Amino acid sequence: MASDKPADRASNNDGYKAGYTQKPAFGGPNSPEGQLEESDRIREPAFRFPAVYDFFQPWRDWKRKQNEDHGFQLSGHYTTLYQGASKSLNGEDKASSGVFRTTMKWTPVGRGTKNEGSLVLMIDNRHAFSDVAPADFAGELGYIGLTGTLYSDADWVIPNLNWAQGFNDGSTGLLIGRYDPSDYMNVLGYTNPWTTFSNLAILLDASVQFGDSSWGVAGGSWINEQTYFMLGINDANGTLTDNLEFFDGGAEFYKWAHVGWSPSRSERFKKNIHLVGWHVDAREDTGTDSAQGVALAANWTFNNTWMPFARLGWSEGSTPIYNRSATIGLGYKFQYRSDVAGVGINWGDPQNDSLNEQTTVEAFWNFQFAQNLAFTPSVQLLLDPALNPEEDEILITGLRARLTF
Repeated sequence: MASDKPADRASNNDGYKAGYTQKPAFGGPNSPEGQLEESDRIREPAFRFPAVYDFFQPWRDWKRKQNEDHGFQLSGHYTTLYQGASKSLNGEDKASSGVFRTTMKWTPVGRGTKNEGSLVLMIDNRHAFSDVAPADFAGELGYIGLTGTLYSDADWVIPNLNWAQGFNDGSTGLLIGRYDPSDYMNVLGYTNPWTTFSNLAILLDASVQFGDSSWGVAGGSWINEQTYFMLGINDANGTLTDNLEFFDGGAEFYKWAHVGWSPSRSERFKKNIHLVGWHVDAREDTGTDSAQGVALAANWTFNNTWMPFARLGWSEGSTPIYNRSATIGLGYKFQYRSDVAGVGINWGDPQNDSLNEQTTVEAFWNFQFAQNLAFTPSVQLLLDPALNPEEDEILITGLRARLTF
């Protein structure tokens, strides 16, 4: 295949297709700002198709012009996930779904400064191809958790609708509106369900009772060039599929606090150590007791290639998946391509004392096939699934495909 190195570079050579160079000051890779920046990067793929890339150059030019002239950014992707299991409880041994995501950000206040004010909107269509979606596959296997995080059959949903405002030369940020706390709290640099791990226990921390996409307020600030903190409060009854209901269950809250350290602000994803505390109120309508916990996590990148990571979590209450959880893993970024690979192992002690401890292993390879197309084969090994005591292990093979635009 002929090389198209010149065609794969933006006209102003900033390394981005439409100039979305700004990384989030506080959000993680799956936050709206993180998605806009990550999707816009120019890749080093295995194969290049100059004619295809050049055909879409007017689209990229239009996006760049809207950003420069009006502060409007737009990106999206269509991602599918297939998973097949070696064993199941009821014969349902396959799961697949697709997610169409569009992310938009309009910055009418402070554009071009460090104190920008932006309106953020994220819209998903999540749809199953099979009888069971990957987000529900665990129940068919007798496993407590999620084998395919975010890949559900929820139809049209709005994960994010908020106003994000910077202060203090960008050192402080405030977010008001609808957002997902798991895009901000307890996030490490590999936390991206579109490009890395799929299993919740390794991707995040299953001892943490994450608030779902819901209405709330969050804020953060850098104390100095290395230390930062974030705080948030959300509707404890809010869910992704609640049709934007506003505190329908009354004044019942999910609260969280995060303090972290990195050698510099620009290295927050690559080198990070943080501590998180959280508490969720009892919920009267669902008869759910309160819960609380703490989590410690760290990752460190060496030579811009190797990223070992670790997580520990403890919780009290019946709503988190685990009351104790420990994760270790290793990520690898290829030197001459945009491929990423990783392996992780998690041990979890379920909240129900009558259930066995579970161990989860996952390995993946995110293969950047073309400039806007990646494939991710993966394997998961579920050891001693807590709700399936007849089985010692279940093997899951997976394939994810992602097309960005």
